Amino acid sequence: MVDTPKADDVQEAMKKQIAELRREMNKINKALAARAEEVSEEASGWVSSASDSASRAAQQLRNRAQTVSEAVQENPGTVSSALVLGGVLGFVLGMLAGQASNSHDRRWY
Repeated sequence: MVDTPKADDVQEAMKKQIAELRREMNKINKALAARAEEVSEEASGWVSSASDSASRAAQQLRNRAQTVSEAVQENPGTVSSALVLGGVLGFVLGMLAGQASNSHDRRWY
């Protein structure tokens, strides 16, 4: 006669396996929660650092813009003269570039 496991023995073995699987899942869940917390803290540090850097950069831009604005308010004639001079130079350079390209082929029309 062959010994066959009883239904109770099989059921008991299944319960033990299920309990072991639950313990393993709990360990995995705890490990994942700890890792998620570490990653969250790390990301928070990166965001804080980036925020501080952006804030400093914005402050520097505001300071420079204010400096330029003050210079323009104190010397409006100088700024106007520089803009007009820049426009005239741009126009002259454009005319010279146009003449240089047209001198090679006068019959383009």
